[in-house]
Amino acid sequence: MSNQLPFATEKNEVCPECGAPLVIRNGTHGPFFACSTYPQCHYIKPMRPSTENPIIKVLEGQACPQCGHDLVLKQGRFGMFIGCSNYPECEHIELIDKPDETKVSCPQCNTGHLLQRKSRFGKTFYACDSYPTCQFIINNKPIAGECEFCHYPLLMEKKGTQGVRLCCASKRCGKPQKE
Repeated sequence: MSNQLPFATEKNEVCPECGAPLVIRNGTHGPFFACSTYPQCHYIKPMRPSTENPIIKVLEGQACPQCGHDLVLKQGRFGMFIGCSNYPECEHIELIDKPDETKVSCPQCNTGHLLQRKSRFGKTFYACDSYPTCQFIINNKPIAGECEFCHYPLLMEKKGTQGVRLCCASKRCGKPQKE
């Protein structure tokens, strides 16, 4: 069996601590260079500086609403986003995946609407768009309607063993609605 390393670098760099070749490893924050003698040597080196967001593409004809410079498509820690080319002087960013609006008004503040969001763990939830002044949140899909028992102004779709059914969104009531 050959003693070859699974990943070799293009530059054939060596570890400054022990002199062994560096290899490319994948971590939770992306690829990085690491010493091939791990666990004896713990040297690691980032492939690119962590503060740098590489520009993927300049969006021609789209200007930043804050400073007027070009908007660019960038790759960041949480995925792709649109940002100002004048960063760090201008910190304007736009999300590519805008949250879906449900057109259901918020029962807590009565001014905002509920938006579909994703948690950091990938679960879907629905929250008021006037956050942080209103912190209403619900885990099931909201449906405009009134509960026939407690008259709460919001229903939700609950998935269970009997299929999808409508229930009251109030924590005090929670009763299923009649078909």
